[in-house]
Amino acid sequence: MYSAFEKKHGTRETVEDVILSKRRFQYEEEIKENPLNYDVWFDYIRLEESKGIKERVREVYERAIANRPPVQEKRFYKRYIFLWINYAIYEELEVKNSERARQVWRACLDIIPHKKFTFAKVWIMAAHFEVRQKDLSAARKLLGVALGKCPKEKLFKSYIELELQLVEMDRCRKIYEKYLEFLPENCKAWVQYAELEGSLQEDERARAIFEMAVNQPTLDMPEMLWKAYIDFEIKCKAHKRVRALYDRLFKRTKHVRVWISRAQFEASLDDVKAARKVFEDADAYFKSNEEAGKEERVMLVESWLDFETNYGSNKSVKIVRDKLPRRVKNKRLVKGEDGSDAYWEEYYDYIFPDEDKKQNTFKLLEMARAWKKQKSTD
Repeated sequence: MYSAFEKKHGTRETVEDVILSKRRFQYEEEIKENPLNYDVWFDYIRLEESKGIKERVREVYERAIANRPPVQEKRFYKRYIFLWINYAIYEELEVKNSERARQVWRACLDIIPHKKFTFAKVWIMAAHFEVRQKDLSAARKLLGVALGKCPKEKLFKSYIELELQLVEMDRCRKIYEKYLEFLPENCKAWVQYAELEGSLQEDERARAIFEMAVNQPTLDMPEMLWKAYIDFEIKCKAHKRVRALYDRLFKRTKHVRVWISRAQFEASLDDVKAARKVFEDADAYFKSNEEAGKEERVMLVESWLDFETNYGSNKSVKIVRDKLPRRVKNKRLVKGEDGSDAYWEEYYDYIFPDEDKKQNTFKLLEMARAWKKQKSTD
């Protein structure tokens, strides 16, 4: 009744106050029912922020963060932690109270059970806050403590990014060393470290880092690491080193992309003879190695044909084109989970010219055997 009266006879301000009171009452009731409903707390905070009375905003924030999740599991803390983050941002940007914002960040970090889980985002945002306050030592200390308590890839990356922005290369190196002690299998980290040295014209340092990387017993993306190492030596125009790297890589893998890459490297130096030799060796390997897979051989011959089209003669183009396979449709029996015959499926296969010759020779031999057998019975 009072609300309806104010809407009819009151001023705009009194109407807004009535609506505000109703919404406050609604939020208080919902919180009373479930104080861990953080979405309601966020709505309540936004309501108070819209009015701009900082004491009331702080009061709601303080009440909200007092409702800590009862179970120490990260999934329960995710929404709760954003209350702290928003609180710190509010104090810094809206109230312009840097010291209080710092206290909020510190309190937030204190309530996280870091031995069970952590939030890299909070450490990073707290450190960035200190950078904005021009307190670099505090920012570094925070990130150092973070890495000591809970080393995470995201923290290493953020710390390195900070030092890069400050052009503190020696600090970057130290962090990369710690990063790679913690994650020695991380190829991206090795490559980024080497590329950093390369960007500083420290080629020998970069080379040493790449060498340490490729000699790690376990790597998550070795193909990416080797490619980066080879690209680095190409950039340095160290062609002998590039060839030596390819030779080492071939001892580890005979993947078709490595063969093609080696051939393209030789072609980029206008060494057509060397590039063709790589394609010929690759074709011989895939022809004799059935486990390599026909798709890889198709890819090789197609790349070889592109090469001959650009660098070869009509004769060399014809030689390679004659190596292209026929695409045929076949059927195969698919087994069920219990091992029984399930259904037939169609698939495409490739028949290379040399396979056709083998099949024809085999058929002739079979016919000869059959004729000989028939003649002996006669």
